[in-house]
Amino acid sequence: MAEMQARDGVENGAGPAGTGPASAGRGSVAGFGIAPGDLAAIIEARHGNPFAVLGPHPVRDGYEIRAMLPGAQEVAVLVDGRPEPVPMTRIDPAGFFVARLKMRERPWYKLRIQWPGAVQEARDPYSYGPTPGFEDMWRIRDVGTECVPRLLGAHPTRIGDQPGYHFAVWAPNARRVSVVGDFNSWDGRRHPMRLRHDAGVWELFIPDLGGGERYKFEILGADGSRLEKADPVAFMAEQPPATASRLARLPDFEWRDADWMASRRQGDPRHKPISIYECHLGSWARVPEEGNRFLTYRELAERLIPYVKELGFTHIELLPITEFPFDGSWGYQPVSLFAPTSRFGTPEDFVAFVEAAHAAGIGIILDWVPGHFPNDAHGLGLFDGTHLYEHADPRQGYHQDWGTYIYNYGRQEVQAFLVANARFWLERYHLDGLRVDAVASMLYLDYSRKHGEWVPNKYGGNENLDAIDFLRRMNETVYSADPGCMTIAEESTSWPGVSHPTYTGGLGFGFKWNMGWMHDTLLFMSKEPVHRRYHHHNLTFGLLYAFSENFVLPLSHDEVVHGKGSILGKMPGDRWQKFANLRAYYGFMWGHPGKKLLFMGSEFGQEREWNHDTSLDWHLLEDGYHRGVKNLIGDLNRAFRTIPALHERDTEAGGFQWLVADDAENSVIAWLRRGQDPEKVAVVVSNFTPVAREGYRIGVPHPGFYREAVNTDAAIYGGSNVGNQGGVRAEACEAHGHAYCLSLTLPPLATLILERAA
Repeated sequence: MAEMQARDGVENGAGPAGTGPASAGRGSVAGFGIAPGDLAAIIEARHGNPFAVLGPHPVRDGYEIRAMLPGAQEVAVLVDGRPEPVPMTRIDPAGFFVARLKMRERPWYKLRIQWPGAVQEARDPYSYGPTPGFEDMWRIRDVGTECVPRLLGAHPTRIGDQPGYHFAVWAPNARRVSVVGDFNSWDGRRHPMRLRHDAGVWELFIPDLGGGERYKFEILGADGSRLEKADPVAFMAEQPPATASRLARLPDFEWRDADWMASRRQGDPRHKPISIYECHLGSWARVPEEGNRFLTYRELAERLIPYVKELGFTHIELLPITEFPFDGSWGYQPVSLFAPTSRFGTPEDFVAFVEAAHAAGIGIILDWVPGHFPNDAHGLGLFDGTHLYEHADPRQGYHQDWGTYIYNYGRQEVQAFLVANARFWLERYHLDGLRVDAVASMLYLDYSRKHGEWVPNKYGGNENLDAIDFLRRMNETVYSADPGCMTIAEESTSWPGVSHPTYTGGLGFGFKWNMGWMHDTLLFMSKEPVHRRYHHHNLTFGLLYAFSENFVLPLSHDEVVHGKGSILGKMPGDRWQKFANLRAYYGFMWGHPGKKLLFMGSEFGQEREWNHDTSLDWHLLEDGYHRGVKNLIGDLNRAFRTIPALHERDTEAGGFQWLVADDAENSVIAWLRRGQDPEKVAVVVSNFTPVAREGYRIGVPHPGFYREAVNTDAAIYGGSNVGNQGGVRAEACEAHGHAYCLSLTLPPLATLILERAA
């Protein structure tokens, strides 16, 4: 937050019943101007309007200075321009002090506090007026702006020549809110906040605070309960299992990736080769000799980034790194949406990781979770004693499957909070995209619910109209701010137009995961080759709708957990056949229309199911079969990036043509891929049986030499090295509707990708 300027005076609006200003005529304490009821409420930390009691207040013959300082032994007022301190009188043993000053002008002063073993001199937080202004506070409801992280949270601030931190939190139904932390012994009596009735925001400027200190908000809820909440807009948090927020400035780093940021805005992502390495930072690799600790962001920059670059992936997708309390959630139950998890280092360390990726030509996509949040006591649930962020009705506000709360997308402040968070990661941390988790659970009111367990919309349907509105506004905001980034929906149903523009009625995402393709093709691959002829439709069905959306083909973490085994483990046959099947499947996937996503470990054929508590099984790369799979993924990515026909028209039906779709008997499938230049074509052929086939004819539209760019049966990948000796020249013979054909040797359990040479 930029420097704030305080308004003159003190905001003494009425608080909750019985907690108004001392001038209300209810008597006073021991000759001072404070009413007994106000004194008791401050001491008991239940006063809703502390500025009506604390700080400087005009009285008949001058000003009265009041301070609540539990644990202080003595306190004196140091008035600017006056040499002698004015001792304060303790009027209650709990630590309430008062001093009377005979002066006409409102004093500017410090408090000298004698603590046990230390003396502190500091400005009084209750001598400052409200900040920011009235109009600014209202802007936390502006959907699409960056006002939420700019106005809420904790920001280093200077008022006049006084540095400190300004705290602000949205809690409109709270009776009282205090800042608690290392700097006040976590005592909610020390720093109660001012309620800005106009916006439901509580705020306070505390002088002389430095960065890094821990803090929370102590809230007296609407129901009288006392709550300790992490800051929803904290920019840094302490390392779990600890749950406090930490003081840090709004991220505004000196970035060194201007060339990357400019380049990503060039061209349409739909026409670019996008190949994504999905990664869980906590288990990609650990340091077993140091207690199995995590790698830091900077260590990951040194090890993960070069590895991904070597393999030719264009992007890394991070499983959620917004701060989360429970390792076993993999990040999908976040608490502090504006803070990169401290498990791997500081925000500055995370920036170093992103910069290293961009310097290597690799984009970073964040797995983003706006669909639900956990019920941890320090989180957003029942934040001010009411259902503030979530729906009150559990039929709308509670995920039965996951035991989490669902955001109330119909509340404007909640939409503003979430949309601002999307912008925050893309703009402040220079991330290149958001993969939005569990979109289907957001779109359907009856998602995973039985009859009677959900509330229909106003038209009687099961569509969540508020969530639809939120997703459209989020996508419009993101793409308006930076057309070079992208949003990707994990949406598992046939909802129409997920990746279509909002002006056509779509949701506005850039891409959508093709979950149907993944399920169908993995089912096919799990069958013994002798039975695949009966499941041939599982290979071909996806092409009926492949161009209805802008698809990403995902082999994600979801396919290698919860008893599903690894991708390699789904393949049938003996050891040789398992690896051959895996290689053939990867070749089929990289040749298929759609962008690519592969979860870590699958690139070298991890054998066991993924375990988030341990490193990947890197020792497997000592085995030739596993090294072969890794080599193949690198070559597939290079082919995908360098052969225009494999990516330029990924989302267009005109970039694809069937060549062989009906050879179920032999489990052979073949198609033609076209780039923007009609002369530049590629042919993809898969043979999903362990039988080599000689002289298999494939029709092609152009004469010339077709180079064998990838053969998944090559010896370097662990195959039997059956193939076409580098390529085949097209013959003048009609086949599959074309005037030319290729006479190919199809290796067993293999995929060929052939590129027409220029």
